[in-house]
Amino acid sequence: MTQGPQGRAEAPDVIVIGSGFGGAVSALRLAEHGRSVLVLEQGRRHSPYDLLAARTDPRRYFWMPGIGLRGFFWQRVLRHVGIIGGAGVGGGSIVWAGVLLEPEEGFFTDPAWPESSAGWRAELAEHYRTAARMLGRETTSHVGEMDRHLEATARSMGAGGTYGPTPMAIWFGVEGVTVPDPFFDGEGPDRTGCRLCGACLIGCPYGSKNALDLNYLWLAEKRGARVRPDTRADTIAGLPGGGYEVRSDGGETFRAAEVVLAAGVLGTVELLFRSREQGLLPRVSPRLGEGVRTNSEAITAVLAHDPHADLTRGPTISSEFYPDEATHVTQNRYVGGWHMRFQLGPLVDGEDPATRRRAALTRLARAPWQQLRLMTARNFIERLSVFTVMQNVENEIRLVFERSSVRPWRRVLRSRAPGGAQAPSYLPQANEVARRFADSVGGRPLNLLLESVGGKSITAHVLGGASMGESAADGVIDTDHQVFGHPGLYVVDGSAIPANVGVNPSLTITAMAERFAARYRARRAANSPHTIGAS
Repeated sequence: MTQGPQGRAEAPDVIVIGSGFGGAVSALRLAEHGRSVLVLEQGRRHSPYDLLAARTDPRRYFWMPGIGLRGFFWQRVLRHVGIIGGAGVGGGSIVWAGVLLEPEEGFFTDPAWPESSAGWRAELAEHYRTAARMLGRETTSHVGEMDRHLEATARSMGAGGTYGPTPMAIWFGVEGVTVPDPFFDGEGPDRTGCRLCGACLIGCPYGSKNALDLNYLWLAEKRGARVRPDTRADTIAGLPGGGYEVRSDGGETFRAAEVVLAAGVLGTVELLFRSREQGLLPRVSPRLGEGVRTNSEAITAVLAHDPHADLTRGPTISSEFYPDEATHVTQNRYVGGWHMRFQLGPLVDGEDPATRRRAALTRLARAPWQQLRLMTARNFIERLSVFTVMQNVENEIRLVFERSSVRPWRRVLRSRAPGGAQAPSYLPQANEVARRFADSVGGRPLNLLLESVGGKSITAHVLGGASMGESAADGVIDTDHQVFGHPGLYVVDGSAIPANVGVNPSLTITAMAERFAARYRARRAANSPHTIGAS
């Protein structure tokens, strides 16, 4: 038994590490099953004021606790990939655009999945429905100027028939009007109709986006789950008599019979590596860190020439299309994303990263005034359209736990390129989308400099690294999400997914977590029927 900060005994049945999509679902469903649940979240509980202030104040936006910044947006750059995400109660849902898409058939039939007699689409079908209901899926009816130009782009690429509105996790209601909870028979918080401000990616201060603190976590806390913000798990240790001890980086210890690890790919994989290296979880599979995927993602943009253009009205993402069977495109408004003006540069083609880097640097050197005009452009955000282009093709990187090249006394996650196709930093379809959109709107097509110059794939949708498998020889967890060799330790987040989703993965991670919880309940019912629903 461990003492909390006020001396109160903390002896939960289950510790959940992380409060993103996997952790939030687990917290609610396990609390409903009669388990006492403690959620450990490294970030803060952000208020509406914090989210609104973050649009102009970097101190409230960036999560860099090492230098005293305790906002919610973080970016981590490894050798082969740059990864972005959110820290705080609600995890990645804070900086999530609210897109709720199901993958195409190839995801469910990928040979990386363990055997399923029913097939993985059938395995997950009811859980997708539950996830969509809980996250309030609604197809947006809003059509703004940016959407009209994306439709023109789709038509010009011969894909007009695939264009359409995007299913969203947003309460549209009546714009700006607050109503009692419309989702959970009044048990949830009041909600305000979407103001179409275009700032979903920087947190919604109005209670319109269905972030996890307004559904799963809200309901979990009402059922007794306790959320501890500002508590970063550092190690997990198996105890001799069973159960686990979680130690925070502040030196606190928490014990429970079971642990659900849902800290996102980087957090989950690093925790397992550190705990295995220290002999605390010695049986974690050697497959840890393998099969990490980026959703084969590239990001491009267009800055409209008209200094008075304003494309921002609408949710961040509201429309999509498929330029080919393997490629999916969404547009992005990015109100509050002031930092983008420093991250974009000339559009450059090229499959070879080194050749593309030289071409991009040559363009910058020959016309530095163009880059300066871009960085100082008036009404930059109002004129900016960003495109997320993803593919369901197979590629991967590997994460390893090695000494830092900067601070060699510390071990950190680093990326490696295994054999086979690697996560791309260039997709020709992405550049073509930018060009066609620029033709439609009248603007300049752009690349992310980290992709064109840095040669890195940039993603918010990293998956894998502690993937599901048949045994410890080909996976880290079994089909119940339990870590091989460590009963009662589960991985329930994007790192569990063994295949490339090819679209925004939040709905799939939520559905996988719902499936985990259903199987957890079924096992407990079979073993101890009288415990289900106990208080």
